[in-house]
Amino acid sequence: MRVGVGFDVHRFAEGRRLILAGVEFEGETGLEGHSDADVLTHAVIDALLGAAGLGDIGQHFPDSDERWRDTSSMEMLASVRRMLEDENYQAVNVDVSVVAERPRLAARVGAMRNSLASVLGIGPAFVSIKATTAEGLGALGRAEGIAAWAVALIDRMRSPELP
Repeated sequence: MRVGVGFDVHRFAEGRRLILAGVEFEGETGLEGHSDADVLTHAVIDALLGAAGLGDIGQHFPDSDERWRDTSSMEMLASVRRMLEDENYQAVNVDVSVVAERPRLAARVGAMRNSLASVLGIGPAFVSIKATTAEGLGALGRAEGIAAWAVALIDRMRSPELP
């Protein structure tokens, strides 16, 4: 078993859709970024890549590569799942903490958990998403953006011939 930690932060940007864990928050200001700027999924991607010793999101999906412009972060996560499988790893569970003054996430946590779980091939019970605010402190507290931290546990996949 191996553990990885991921972090990401993006500032708000007018004219962008807000997508977190593949779930769109209609009517909310989106985040600035080369891809869809799904800060939560980016943190999960880095945690998974780190656990497997496969580098980081910038190595695999550089913002200098137009191929990744406006790409769905869920597609990037699916690609990371394939990378893990190529190394004979699978996700066991992920745990995410999101810091955001807005929007309120509680009503959408179930949908976000299901979305991540579906792409990772694990049950929603193995995906945890917690939301908090920065209590008005700093850039996050002034609602200038959203940050996310993630921890991922991966393990070797069992061979079909093993009990």
